[in-house]
Amino acid sequence: MILEKLKELSKDTAVYGVSTMIGRFLGFLLVPVYTNVFTPAELGNFTNVYAYLAFLNVVYIYGMDAAFMKYTSLAEKEKKKTTFSTPYLFVTGSTSFFSILFYIFLLPISSGIGLPIEYSNLLIYVIFILLFDTLALIPFSSLRLERKTQKFAFIKITNIVINLTLNIILILVYEFGIEAIFISNLIASIFSFVALLPEIIRRLQLRIDTTVLKKMLKFGIPYLAAAFTSTVVQVIDVPIVLKLTDTATLGIYRMNYKLGIFMMLFVQMFNFAWQPFFLENAKDKNAKELFAKVFTLFLIISAVSWAFLSLFVEDIVQIEIAGRTLLGREFLEGLSIVPIILLAYLFNGLYMNFTAGIYIEEKTKYFPLVTIAGAAVNVAVNFSLIPILGIMGAAWATLASYVVMAGGLFIVSQKFYKIDYEYSKILKIFLLIGLTAFIYYFYYDVITIGIKSLMFLGFILLLFILKVIERDELIRTIKSFRNSD
Repeated sequence: MILEKLKELSKDTAVYGVSTMIGRFLGFLLVPVYTNVFTPAELGNFTNVYAYLAFLNVVYIYGMDAAFMKYTSLAEKEKKKTTFSTPYLFVTGSTSFFSILFYIFLLPISSGIGLPIEYSNLLIYVIFILLFDTLALIPFSSLRLERKTQKFAFIKITNIVINLTLNIILILVYEFGIEAIFISNLIASIFSFVALLPEIIRRLQLRIDTTVLKKMLKFGIPYLAAAFTSTVVQVIDVPIVLKLTDTATLGIYRMNYKLGIFMMLFVQMFNFAWQPFFLENAKDKNAKELFAKVFTLFLIISAVSWAFLSLFVEDIVQIEIAGRTLLGREFLEGLSIVPIILLAYLFNGLYMNFTAGIYIEEKTKYFPLVTIAGAAVNVAVNFSLIPILGIMGAAWATLASYVVMAGGLFIVSQKFYKIDYEYSKILKIFLLIGLTAFIYYFYYDVITIGIKSLMFLGFILLLFILKVIERDELIRTIKSFRNSD
């Protein structure tokens, strides 16, 4: 029974993963373009604007997408239009209001975030990107909940292809400069909204149910605080690095930070499938045992991915194509932060796993406490370590905050929804990660690609030797997947 459930989760994860991996990887292809065309300072300004865009994305939706998924998953069939229309109409109204305010105060906002006056026009694009992205969030959540994975994947991938293509054309052919990034993003966002219109029209009824709205706001507002502070963890390093260093250093830091994308992709595609999966299986008598197995499997895959990427990312990005490296030469000095960022994303994945108990027991009020703690640690460590370690200090701050968040949510989740995780296996995995990281950084200057290959092979073998991966269980799982339709 558990294997069947794991197959169900893996299939959805695979579909979301294909769309997310392809889409994000296509987006990642822009890093060589950006780092070989723009200066670190130009990319520092671009990064600064997108950091605040991340904050505003959370504010504009204020947890209503999560509330929609929660209450629509529980609603009877005849009530599903109501649970879609109520949050969608309310969010449409509030988003329009926020956008008008943003436009009115555009110049003070530009000055407030430290954006040079010549870049202030970029915020016009930001206003419309926020508008269309927000109006697409609940329809995208609806596709996830109904497991319309193929349509979800098609829209997401097409969005990224449009974005990528326009970036390349506008930057390399028409030499638009940094503005090209925002124009491309906006057109791609408009496409997603238009592609979702049939889904919106099919579900929409022009009425807001105040009772449903109150329930959703009660659920969503605490989620807003959690999502906002979670975003603080993700991007607060941007203004702090800018404050303590300069735009060029910020550009180098964030372009190397982007190399953590592959771990982020795995975490993100897992979470797309994980949230509807645990909601649907919460009442199953074997739910907790199932969730424990999912956790171990997630951690094994994440750890192997971390080991491979940490060991070989430096060699990969220095591959030359037409005389240019995959990461611009001016940015290579920041590569040492990548293993730390990858590990931070791994802990973010553990945090996502622990959300199950919080959702199931409706204890979302604890999200803000956990994420505020993570955000506070992030800010404190950034200010403490950046003056000493530079961008390595910012990387350590990111890792510290995700460790605190994962640990905090684990404690809270176990209090209300206790799961007996496979602690022995978990401990062995982290010991292997720690050993690999120690060898990598201690012998950083002398490790060759041959030694890295042996280290990675050793990592895999030790997973079997220490019985983290058990042969019989692996064979049963493989046979089960082969026999699946």
